Amino acid sequence: MVGVLGFLPALAQALDKPGFNWKWLIIGFSTAHYLFETYLSLRQYRVLQKESPPKTLEGAIDQETFTKSQTYSRAKSKLGFFSNLYSYLLDTSVIFFDVLPKFWGVAGTALKLYAPARFTGEITQSIVFFLGYNFISTVLTLPISIYSTFVLEEKFGFNKQTPSLFITDFIKTQLLTVAIGGPLLAAFLKIIIYFGNQFFYYLWLFTLVFQIVAIVVYPLLIQPLFNKVTPMKEGKIKTEVEKLAVQLKFPLKDLFVIDGSKRSAHSNAYFYGLPWKKHIVIYDTLIDKFESDEVVAVLAHELGHWALSHTTKMLTIQQIHLFTIFVLFSVFINNASLYQSFGFGSHKPVMIGFILFSDILEPLNSVLAFALSLLSRKHEYEADAFAVKLNYARELSQALIKLHVQNLSTMDADWLYSSYHYSHPILPERLRAMSWKNEKKEE
Repeated sequence: MVGVLGFLPALAQALDKPGFNWKWLIIGFSTAHYLFETYLSLRQYRVLQKESPPKTLEGAIDQETFTKSQTYSRAKSKLGFFSNLYSYLLDTSVIFFDVLPKFWGVAGTALKLYAPARFTGEITQSIVFFLGYNFISTVLTLPISIYSTFVLEEKFGFNKQTPSLFITDFIKTQLLTVAIGGPLLAAFLKIIIYFGNQFFYYLWLFTLVFQIVAIVVYPLLIQPLFNKVTPMKEGKIKTEVEKLAVQLKFPLKDLFVIDGSKRSAHSNAYFYGLPWKKHIVIYDTLIDKFESDEVVAVLAHELGHWALSHTTKMLTIQQIHLFTIFVLFSVFINNASLYQSFGFGSHKPVMIGFILFSDILEPLNSVLAFALSLLSRKHEYEADAFAVKLNYARELSQALIKLHVQNLSTMDADWLYSSYHYSHPILPERLRAMSWKNEKKEE
């Protein structure tokens, strides 16, 4: 591996050009990305102005539901236009007005004034910078979250949160950021500083271990802070799901119900856990609003992802992507011209370097997001086909239609927008792939 990556020092030297203004390059990338996203959203907005459902959905989706779905999707799209513009202006202002070095200086000054001398190093300053910057960024975007929850979602009957629950969730999230984010960042920086130019091997291994630990810890310690998860009661759904798990040799350990209705009327189901011990979680809204056979059909689709190794494939791709990011970061970590472009002089804080490097990586991330969306959509088709082979074609089709009706999900989409943004094919595409036939229409 060392021989294969032997070109990195030469690449790092070639990219470290004195006087090169990385600031304008990053602003250019950010602007191009914003314009591309806006172009895609405009294409989608035209589709959301259609007045009749796709032919595939005729008879399955009544006109009133389709009109309401389009209205809801347009409302979210309009908010998206504003949110994207706001984020773009905010991010660009941070770069243009050299907010990063100024805030970095504030973090350092605060430590010198209020912390013991042993806590004034780069790692401690990075933690203070991260926590302070993250909190301010969250507060600046809070009005959009409040509007989305208490105005938009409330208008269409989806919001179940109270203001007190919203505030409590916000406080819990900030405390978790401090409790987990601080130590995690400290370990992240310590590994880079300690191992020098070969840090990417050890940093990747550390993140992999952390992800595995998080899979175990999250449902036990973190999720209960936000939702109540209870074992599913005996009944047809539990019996059928357990029977399906045995049939597929799925290592089912527990079957839970989560109180999703506490915050939203939307429905969902998922599974998690280590390879030898899996847990299935079903939203109470799914159980309350769907027939038992339809719930089992949705889970047959989810178990299809497991049986076809989709989760393993995506995890492998994510690990390759993460390792590649760390390798590329090693090229930029000591790039003097990069730090100087943002007013850091000869000082090169590792965390700042990673933030700037992430901005430079924006074009590559956009291409990767597009590729991952295409792969995810392929996996969804395959999971649907898996459920069909288990003789759940009718039940899954009905469940998908109900999900879209109850969630007012977008039922039509521009092909380019959906290819880039949607991890799932739209409803007409999935129904066509399953050779769905509208029984009511045929009658």
